[in-house]
Amino acid sequence: MHCYRLRQTLLRLVSVMLVTCILGRFITVETMAEGEVYRSVKNDSMKIALTFDDGPHPILTQRILDILDAYDVKATFFMVGVNVLNYPDAARAVLQAGHEVGNHTFSHSHLKQLSEEEVVRELGLCEDALEELCEYRPHLFRPPEGAVNTYVEHCSESNDYKLILWSLDTRDWENKETERIVETVLSNVESGDIILMHDYIGRHSRTPEALEILLPKLLEMGFEPVTVSQLLGVG
Repeated sequence: MHCYRLRQTLLRLVSVMLVTCILGRFITVETMAEGEVYRSVKNDSMKIALTFDDGPHPILTQRILDILDAYDVKATFFMVGVNVLNYPDAARAVLQAGHEVGNHTFSHSHLKQLSEEEVVRELGLCEDALEELCEYRPHLFRPPEGAVNTYVEHCSESNDYKLILWSLDTRDWENKETERIVETVLSNVESGDIILMHDYIGRHSRTPEALEILLPKLLEMGFEPVTVSQLLGVG
C-alpha cells in the first residue's frame, strides 16, 4: 500500500511537470493560506519586469520615465500613497506614459507590525489617493520591505490584489555605486525575473544612472522588459 501511494504521488508530480512544459512557463510563487505571492514568471520568451518602488518623486521619477521612453520600455511603479498626495503630477506622468502602477501602501509601514485593520487602512488610503488624483485603480500590491504574513496576504486577496514581490533585488536603496547596481543585475538576471529598483530614495540615488546603462545591455542580451501584469499574462 505504501509503495502504491508513493507511485501515485510520483505520477501526479510528473503530470504537473508535463503541464508546465506544455504551458511554456512557470510562475514562481509562495502558496499561503489565502492565495499566492508572485516572485517571478519563468518563460521561454526572455520577458522580465522592471519595477520601481516608493515613488513618485518630483525629480527622479521623471528621469526614469525619460530613460524608459528612450528605449520604448514599459515598467511597473509601486507607489506610496502619501507621495502620490505630495506629487500628483509625477504620479500622473507615470500613467500618461503608459506604465503600470501598483499599491505600495499609504505610509510605507512595516505591515507585519500592524493589525489586520491597519493593513486594510494602508491599502485603502493608497488606493483612494490614486483613484482621486489619477483616476486609477491599482490591481497589484507590494508590501514595503516584502513583509508578508497570513493576514497581509488575506487583505490583499480579499481586496482583489495580486501580491507581488521580486526575484532580483538591485539593492539600489543601499546607495551603491552605479557599477555595482549594474553588475548585480547583469550577473544574476534570468528570463522571468521581477527586478526591484526604486524611484524614491532618501539620499542621492544612482538608480537613473544605473538604468541608463542597464537598459541597452538587457535589450542587447535579448531580454524583453514588460509590465508585471504582462509578465503574469493578465495585462
